[in-house]
Amino acid sequence: MTRMTTLYDFKARRIDGQTVPLAEYRGKVLLIVNTASACGFTPQFGGLEELHKRYGGEGLVVLGFPCNQFGAQDPGANEEIAQFCQVNYGVSFPMMAKIDVNGSGADPLYRWLSAEAPGLLGTKAIKWNFTKFLVGKDGRVIKRYAPADSPAALAKDLEKALAA
Repeated sequence: MTRMTTLYDFKARRIDGQTVPLAEYRGKVLLIVNTASACGFTPQFGGLEELHKRYGGEGLVVLGFPCNQFGAQDPGANEEIAQFCQVNYGVSFPMMAKIDVNGSGADPLYRWLSAEAPGLLGTKAIKWNFTKFLVGKDGRVIKRYAPADSPAALAKDLEKALAA
């Protein structure tokens, strides 16, 4: 019998370059977001940090994945991105190394996330920065959110996932 793929089957690189097996987050609820430092949605870093602080003790982990594929809005090196997030938004949740989320060079994690939770009209492509994926404690995708969905608007779904 083939085993279903879950988040825990993937690895990612932290923004400091260290590889981390995502199985490290087993039993947690994850909010995975492709981020950018110079986007109209960049202020969402503040809302994501609020969610991290509010629900982190209950088992929420926010993971930010910088991406430069949309309007070249995150051109900096990983070190610059990390500094920007910390200085401007006080980001203390884990930031990962910059990746591609679409196309032939798309990170395997993002290929899986988009296939598990397609967007509007079944599209698998990530449309823009700050697309969000909610992953349950079992490592399976619960829901995909549009870039315009504010972090605060996700609170009810996060609470439900944390209580599951």
